Amino acid sequence: MSPELLSALTVFVLAILVGFAVISKVPATLHTPLMSGANSIHGIVLVGSMFIAVEAHDLASQVLSLIAVAFATLNVVGGYVVTDRMLQMFRKKPVTPKPTEPAEG
Repeated sequence: MSPELLSALTVFVLAILVGFAVISKVPATLHTPLMSGANSIHGIVLVGSMFIAVEAHDLASQVLSLIAVAFATLNVVGGYVVTDRMLQMFRKKPVTPKPTEPAEG
């Protein structure tokens, strides 16, 4: 195993562990607002994965970069869907007028 690959895998595993530790400490009421703020970070990840895809030359690199772009895209779209659903919870529902009863007579 090359030292560069070992270094990259080490950083990847540490990022997973740190991310899990940070997210698990966030209260449930803050998860959705944090998702909307994190969408900009997810967008940067998507752009970065596209830059990597451009530099891919062999088949393995192309497949991995395609998977990275797909996951990053799902992450961005999912973040906006969750944020939209959260914002819909705070909208006032339209009040339907009660039907008037016909006059007797």
